[in-house]
Amino acid sequence: MQEPLRNFDSLPDSAHVRLPVVAALFACSEATVWRGVKSGRIPKPRKHFNRACAWQVGELRKALDKAVTP
Repeated sequence: MQEPLRNFDSLPDSAHVRLPVVAALFACSEATVWRGVKSGRIPKPRKHFNRACAWQVGELRKALDKAVTP
């Protein structure tokens, strides 16, 4: 398993992850993640107090389920 995804399955849905984890989840580049956000395929990140973007794990799991299930 790739390093960014090592603990992903054990995270609660309320946890947040950064861009490298999202790119690893969707097996794409970071630029493709942003294109996926723009197209609506990947949920939008949330801005945190330090202006960093992070994605909620629960939203990512739903998007992955939607991508796998026709």
